[in-house]
Amino acid sequence: MSPSVVPAHWLQGGIAAAEDGEGFQAPGIESFWWPLWGSDTSNWAFTRPAFVVMASVVIIGLFFLTVAGRLSIVPTKRQWVAEQGYNFVRNTIARDVIGAKDFRPFLPLLLTLFTLILFNNVMGVMPFIQFPSMSRIAFPIVLTLIVYVVYHTVAIRRKHGVLNYLKSLVPPGLPGWLRPIMFILEFLTYFFIRPLTLALRLFGNMLAGHLMLLVFILGGEYLLLHGSNLFIQLSGILGLAFGVVMTFFELLVQFLQAFIFTLLAALYISDAVSEHH
Repeated sequence: MSPSVVPAHWLQGGIAAAEDGEGFQAPGIESFWWPLWGSDTSNWAFTRPAFVVMASVVIIGLFFLTVAGRLSIVPTKRQWVAEQGYNFVRNTIARDVIGAKDFRPFLPLLLTLFTLILFNNVMGVMPFIQFPSMSRIAFPIVLTLIVYVVYHTVAIRRKHGVLNYLKSLVPPGLPGWLRPIMFILEFLTYFFIRPLTLALRLFGNMLAGHLMLLVFILGGEYLLLHGSNLFIQLSGILGLAFGVVMTFFELLVQFLQAFIFTLLAALYISDAVSEHH
């Protein structure tokens, strides 16, 4: 229903008139700055996403260490969960993408990336936390840098030096005039576009998903509590309902983003270990 066909008195006070005179404040980038200690005016701050990432490292590490120390033929629930996660990354990503011959050295890295990203993504819908750490660009950048260093290091070793690695960026058999153009395009792809898109894809999806949930939930709550009539309050209930539905959809997106990041990391490593680009 457009504003032109909605009676004016339905909207008066429904969106921009709380009793204290302040209207609804839409969520923005300030919603992603949650310092636990310090502030934006100081030189240092310890934020909620930093705490969640540090806690996730400890929790994931302890989980796998305790499971590995108590393995049994008939798996417990914790062992079953660990085995399912391990087998998913091993069989679906590492072995299928990198190949049965070369995947084993990179399996710990890929398993760590997948579990760390998934855990921190799911924190975006976890009660009392409700903040996806990967919506802060610094964390995707750090993970991307790790992948960046790994696949370039592997490629340089496989090509027996930096010079041979750079030469391999240009496919053989090209005309001489086309080789400089192809080299520039491939160099930009391998050294700039790949890491940039890898980090921004994860960051952008987590940022957009969190903002979407905030709009539905906070907007629905505001309309329900401060709406001046039944129509506005029912709109608030509808907004909250959409928030619940989108929360489940966001869970799917969070899993997919962890999977896609790990899958692309495996693809880049596979390219590095292959004999031909």
